[in-house]
Amino acid sequence: ARLEADTSAAEASAQKTYDTFMTDSKVDKAQKTTDVEHKTAKKQDETQALTVKREDLEGTQKELDAALAYFDKLKPSCVDAGVSYEDRVNRRKEEIESLQEALRILNGEELA
Repeated sequence: ARLEADTSAAEASAQKTYDTFMTDSKVDKAQKTTDVEHKTAKKQDETQALTVKREDLEGTQKELDAALAYFDKLKPSCVDAGVSYEDRVNRRKEEIESLQEALRILNGEELA
């Protein structure tokens, strides 16, 4: 009778431990399944965002390349490296004087 009681008590204890383990395992499995679903959705969203960003970058890069090519095309006509600063100042001064003279003529003033 004592052996039967010990065996029954040990079996009941083992059954309780097993039930607790199974309950904990089910909860843990449900949490991990939910985590996997959330992480999969997040990965998909971020992959889609990355694709959009890459397309934006590609378009922006094309615009930059076009702008740089246009800049290189315009640069020679805008930057006149063959003329010194003093020459440009003198030419600008002469241009201003001729414009002022033209303005006086248009206004009907006499030339000095």
